[in-house]
Amino acid sequence: MYGGSRKRLLTSRASAGRSAAAHRSAAARRRLDRSGGGDSVDRLTTRGRLAWLNTATARIGTTLDLERTAQELAEFTVPDLADGAAVDILESILRGNEGSRWTGTGVPPMRATALCAVEELSSLEPTPVGETFVRAEQQHETLLHRYCLRQGRSVLLSRMRNDDFIRVAPTPSAASQMRAAGVHSYMAVPLIARGLLLGSADFVRGPGSPPFSATDLALAEQLASQAAVFIDNARLYGREREHVVSLQRSLLPRATPVTPGLRVHAEYAPSTAHRGVGGDWYDVMALPGGRTALMVGDVMGHGLSAAATMGRLRTVARTLMTLDMAPERVLARLDLATRDLEDEQVATCLYAVHDPADSSYVLASAGHLPPLLLDGRGAADFVGLPIGAPLGAGVIPYDPVRLRVPEGGDLVMYTDGLVKSRHADLDHQLDRLRTAARDLAPEALEGGGLVECAPAGAARFDEAVLLTATTTKAGSADLQVWPLPREGRAASVARGLVRDQLAAWQLTELVDVCELVVSELVGNALRYGNGPGELRLLRGDRLVVEVSDTGPDLPQIQHAELSDEGGRGLQLINMLCRRWGSCRTATGKVVWAEQNLPD
Repeated sequence: MYGGSRKRLLTSRASAGRSAAAHRSAAARRRLDRSGGGDSVDRLTTRGRLAWLNTATARIGTTLDLERTAQELAEFTVPDLADGAAVDILESILRGNEGSRWTGTGVPPMRATALCAVEELSSLEPTPVGETFVRAEQQHETLLHRYCLRQGRSVLLSRMRNDDFIRVAPTPSAASQMRAAGVHSYMAVPLIARGLLLGSADFVRGPGSPPFSATDLALAEQLASQAAVFIDNARLYGREREHVVSLQRSLLPRATPVTPGLRVHAEYAPSTAHRGVGGDWYDVMALPGGRTALMVGDVMGHGLSAAATMGRLRTVARTLMTLDMAPERVLARLDLATRDLEDEQVATCLYAVHDPADSSYVLASAGHLPPLLLDGRGAADFVGLPIGAPLGAGVIPYDPVRLRVPEGGDLVMYTDGLVKSRHADLDHQLDRLRTAARDLAPEALEGGGLVECAPAGAARFDEAVLLTATTTKAGSADLQVWPLPREGRAASVARGLVRDQLAAWQLTELVDVCELVVSELVGNALRYGNGPGELRLLRGDRLVVEVSDTGPDLPQIQHAELSDEGGRGLQLINMLCRRWGSCRTATGKVVWAEQNLPD
């Protein structure tokens, strides 16, 4: 709106390349006026006006960005139609309140969206772009509010008198600025598309320019009618994109769990391009024994269908992750689930399980880009991981890789939107990613700094997911691992280790239950698992006891008759513990049980 606060010069700095041409065009117009050519628009024939309006369709609405479209409207009218132009949009429209027309009292909140002017009016300072103007000193109703916004009618003041400046400007000081700048003619037109009032566009002429005429107003109204449709299209696209992005974010984890030996930062970056939202996802899950499951995936395609498929795949993947299976087995099951989808989608996926006991990862990939490993000492390289077929392709099995990461090292998992570029090949972009990660400070890397520095050249046209896992020291006070003998005294040894450790942790009230649980787990390992392997005790949000063995069969609760001497061990564990479970490993299986800590 013209005549606002003194915060930004009304110049065409946003389009600096057009300033000189605008000045020359305005000067030529003034020369024609002084030589008797008359009104600038009146000099145009009907065919000339139609040609000018036809040009507008090619120069306004080139993108689906609302602010850019409004700026294109302002720039198109200067200097051909006006010496200065401002476009303002109702705040209620930008917030999604689509009332057909403002009919209330007072001044409705409006947001200054676009500005453009010739150099001669550089002293005129309107409301800065992006600012919502509805302050106490602006509560009086101007002609723009009364006619454009309330009635949907245009305003034309061909030759402004002293009292007209007060009727046009929102404040007395703004009126003085317009008068001092030599503004002598004003018009404002409403922006209405599909019966919906979006805002207004107002125009001014200054020294050396003829006053606006009825022909100018008719031309401005036709132009505003065209431009309003483009602005409304951008508004509708922005609203739908916001809905899809909200859906996408709602399908992703709200927070990452705190797990021993690992510090995880996850970030989702939506695309700035049309239909850029799709099926990228990530997940982080705490597993028994202090392990952490990390996953990133990317459904091929964009739009709502890809986001919906992503939600279904993530649900299946999360269910498989809770079973604590090996990464290659999780991907194999996930491939079967992907093939069962009705829309026949294909996705890539990278899955890793971190074990704080030896600071290692086990990784498997289904057609996904390789993770980036930073060793914490300045070196960065991609992990040599066998790339299996994408999920849904039906080509299995997947080959796992075990990787040791030193303390302070980082494992960076990401989707291809982080490195996609229309200006460079993938190898070049991956090399740029590695260089950027190596040069980032540790706090910037762990804070998602790669999201900003990875793309080359243009803005990101595909969404991206970034997952950075930093290896920390797993406190020995929270995680203890002991080898157990493969003989009958293993249960006694395990009870002693548990009893001493719980006393050191000042959790003596859990000793009786924990001794019983570990005795049953070790007994099952001796009877069905070729002897126990390791005993693991973890103190986190809960107390977890875990026993491994080399047996192939997973334990199940048995129905024991009153006369049976055995078969009640897992029933006792199920009654005394919060939960229990088992999972297969490369060498056998692990059985675990979890207890709540005392308040």
